[in-house]
Amino acid sequence: MTLTRRMMMLTTAASLLGGCVANPLDSLSQAGRNFITPTPTDLQPTPNAGYAQWVATFKNRAESRGIHPVTISQAFRGTGYLPGVITRDRNQAEFSRSFEDYLNLVASEPKVTAGRAAYTNQSRLLQRIEARYGVPSDVVAAIWGVESEFGAKRGDIPVVSATSTLAYDGRRGAFFEAQLFAALRILQDGHTTADQLKGSWAGAMGHTQFIPTTFAAHAVDFDGDGKKDIWGVDPTDALASTAAYLAEGGNWQRQFGIGCEVRLPIGYDGPSGRGAPASLATWAARGVIPVTQQSRDLGNAALMLPAGRNGPGFLISPNFGALLRYNASENYALGVIYLAGRLRGEGPIATPFPPDQYGLMIEDRRAIQDGLKRRGYDLGTVDGVFGRQTEAAIRAFEAEMGWPVTGQPSQTLLAALR
Repeated sequence: MTLTRRMMMLTTAASLLGGCVANPLDSLSQAGRNFITPTPTDLQPTPNAGYAQWVATFKNRAESRGIHPVTISQAFRGTGYLPGVITRDRNQAEFSRSFEDYLNLVASEPKVTAGRAAYTNQSRLLQRIEARYGVPSDVVAAIWGVESEFGAKRGDIPVVSATSTLAYDGRRGAFFEAQLFAALRILQDGHTTADQLKGSWAGAMGHTQFIPTTFAAHAVDFDGDGKKDIWGVDPTDALASTAAYLAEGGNWQRQFGIGCEVRLPIGYDGPSGRGAPASLATWAARGVIPVTQQSRDLGNAALMLPAGRNGPGFLISPNFGALLRYNASENYALGVIYLAGRLRGEGPIATPFPPDQYGLMIEDRRAIQDGLKRRGYDLGTVDGVFGRQTEAAIRAFEAEMGWPVTGQPSQTLLAALR
């Protein structure tokens, strides 16, 4: 198996433009810094004798491989074992959520609105990146949005803590030890400081969430300041590095677009799946028509039906494979296609999703969450996506009502909460 940009794919979006135009997301990002959510307990360094012993031996290996003792000392100062990364490693949204839920998480209407502002603000930079690497500006921007909400959520967990914890865990020890070595080289080469070397719980870093080894292979100094800075407020190097990765590591074919939503004829029973590509003319003859006119050729495109034949469909170009190199989840790649279209000005999904396994539509799930919230239950955002908080709120409501406690939504629950 080929290792991809982020470890999450092995089973499975704030800046200044040209230093003169303020990004509308800066205020959002700054607000997040003024009202910082406390780090969860399980993502704070926890004493672990086995981990400490592992780190001691690793430091010797790192020094033997040319990492300077000062770099090692600075890198590990204040770091430690993070038990929460192990838990999160086993529950990744791209793989455990339905496609409808996934879209509601990464491309909600508020995120689309913010994303269009960021996309407009960075248009000149993105056009220069597209001219050099051949990757469309909307695609790079959509990845930015999915990965860090356009720079608002770049991650605040020390990369050394995260990667060393996962290396010590051993499930993919060699992979994460390679990430840890690469992180130390980033520091030794002066691209950032130990205090700034932060990212996600899995060690993915910056605006577009590169893992350290991908940084080593594909990061670029697009602004020419001598550093490949993907962590700071300015997204220039991060966005260019993403395009460079798709062009070099993903073999992006600049003559093709990426994909689009399509309408299917009623009762469609024709071919689908990545193994059955055909020309747009052939798809049109089958009654499969793009929702919006395509400005780029899709080549031999395949039909993807992520919610089944009664839900939305997408034609995907050969460049879908490049997105899967970036993240091996089909939900992720389809989410990028959808968000790229929204950033270009296209509308929401044209074909409604079918009811879920409980017979509920997205509006019903939002109504349940809204009803629970009005009754004082804490479940976070009313978005129609049911996670642990919503399940806990349902359980508490069921107990209050004297019902069997299941934590599952139902038509009965919906009726009671309207």
